[in-house]
Amino acid sequence: MSVDTIQSRRDWLLSERPASRMQARLGRAYVAWRRFSANRLAFLGLLIIIALLVVAALAGVLAPYSPTFGDLKNARLLAPSAEHWFGTDDLGRDILSRILYGSRWTLYVVILVAIIAAPIGLLVGTVAGYAGGWTDAILMRITDIFLAFPKLILALAFVAALGPGIENAVLAIAITSWPPYARIARAETLTVRNSDYIKAVQLMGASPFRIVLRHIMPLCISSLIIRVTLDMAGIILTAAGLGFLGLGAQPPLPEWGTMIASGRRFVLDQWWVAGAPGFAILIVSLGFNLLGDGLRDALDPRSGDQ
Repeated sequence: MSVDTIQSRRDWLLSERPASRMQARLGRAYVAWRRFSANRLAFLGLLIIIALLVVAALAGVLAPYSPTFGDLKNARLLAPSAEHWFGTDDLGRDILSRILYGSRWTLYVVILVAIIAAPIGLLVGTVAGYAGGWTDAILMRITDIFLAFPKLILALAFVAALGPGIENAVLAIAITSWPPYARIARAETLTVRNSDYIKAVQLMGASPFRIVLRHIMPLCISSLIIRVTLDMAGIILTAAGLGFLGLGAQPPLPEWGTMIASGRRFVLDQWWVAGAPGFAILIVSLGFNLLGDGLRDALDPRSGDQ
């Protein structure tokens, strides 16, 4: 591709007078990508998350051993070596294989929590912000009740009521995660509720439901994506905490929090049993935080072009 062609496409994307909605959307995406790619730490976070996705997808190919069965007689608590890179646990299972398969459960938790909590928070926040009055007061007081309790403590209460298990842990984390999203969506809605753009839509006869669904919610998506990405690390830590306490994923599932719980008895002499999954949690949480910071800078409409 010639330099002139690349330059012409760049000028087309950065045109101040786009000829179509598609051109405008592509232009905004291009500007956001330029901002994001200029942030090296954010790009590192993106690479970590991509690596997590690849590892989760190819865990069956990459894992050298079974994640649930081990050689209890001959391979119990072996130190890291060429045969077992991260050592083995108290049941003779290869820790590397369990970490690779555990990445699937980590993604399972964060994706389901995001799918459940983000739409609930978006709906509650936009309805409260647009409707105002007693609707806003009731919805925000409910939100305040959830925000009054520490997330982990509230999740523990819900899991204790629902029973231990990975599905119940996901549901409990989702129930405790939506209030911050509702607050963000309400704040965004209040800034645009009385704008000329919304007034014009009202004059055209659009119903409140259509205004909220088609014209206000899309304006809140970027802020919500940023907050969800930043919250991924907290979701992972909460899920690991529930697993550590025996209320999340149940053995023999290779969930990282459960692995740390089973290895805490050997942390002084066989540190790798708990240290390896703990390091995996650290790296993935760092990746989500770096990615969220980069998305915040890239998608912030108040930022200028770089």
